[in-house]
Amino acid sequence: DVSVLRQLAINRGGMLTNELRRSAWPKQLGVDLDNISPKPDEETLKNHRDYTQVVMDVNRSLKRFPPGMEDEERYALQDVLISVIMRVLVNNSQLHYYQGFHDICVTFLLVVEEDVAFALVEKLTQNHLRDFMDSDMERTKNMLNYLYPIINKASPNLGEFMERAELGTIFCLSWLITWYGHVLNDIKHIVRLYDFFIACHPLMPIYLAAAIVLYRQDEILSCECEMCFIHSLLSRIPENLPFEELITQAGDLFLQFPPKDLSDEAKRIRYDHLH
Repeated sequence: DVSVLRQLAINRGGMLTNELRRSAWPKQLGVDLDNISPKPDEETLKNHRDYTQVVMDVNRSLKRFPPGMEDEERYALQDVLISVIMRVLVNNSQLHYYQGFHDICVTFLLVVEEDVAFALVEKLTQNHLRDFMDSDMERTKNMLNYLYPIINKASPNLGEFMERAELGTIFCLSWLITWYGHVLNDIKHIVRLYDFFIACHPLMPIYLAAAIVLYRQDEILSCECEMCFIHSLLSRIPENLPFEELITQAGDLFLQFPPKDLSDEAKRIRYDHLH
């Protein structure tokens, strides 16, 4: 029962183990493991417009692999990672690669094997990740525009302070587009968040960003009201955050201030940026 699995993914601890994730993630996303499309030949993958950029990004992604992994094993996994990314792009010519997509793909690859990672990520590019994969960043910016409406409703004082500092949303761009995979070091925190995001609305990573900012409210308000100070504070996520508490808070914010109630405010922010 997919709705029960979703509830378990949201509840405290999420899916608990990678063994359970290997069963649950495909079911939640409606992936038929018996009908995964075959891998194109190497030449097709290498001829894609984004191949060179993907290779460069993957080669720079050293910190995303478990500490202590042997070089040989890591090189082999990097090759598989390139293959997973390229399969998604070759199969879906309307999608554009973005820097950060490899962070999402490597997370899946650390839990499931190549074919399943490809099938899960491809399914996510049709819904949760779709807005990040345009030729420009307009739809990604539109998602980021939901951050301040959530914060303003939950804590008008904090929202006003951040707006007065002209902080903007760039500090949490990498949080959103990598599902926090790029900014957290501990894989157990990352896969726990993936449980949550897979089970929820595509905007849930923004609600989590709001929950993190609200949790750090006292730190922010004790900063000078200057963009550089607050940006420096927020762009690094402390590893010791109470992630279960923040997940609950993000869910509560979503129920209190659903996206449909915030869309006019998000559109106004977009209009203000354009003019």
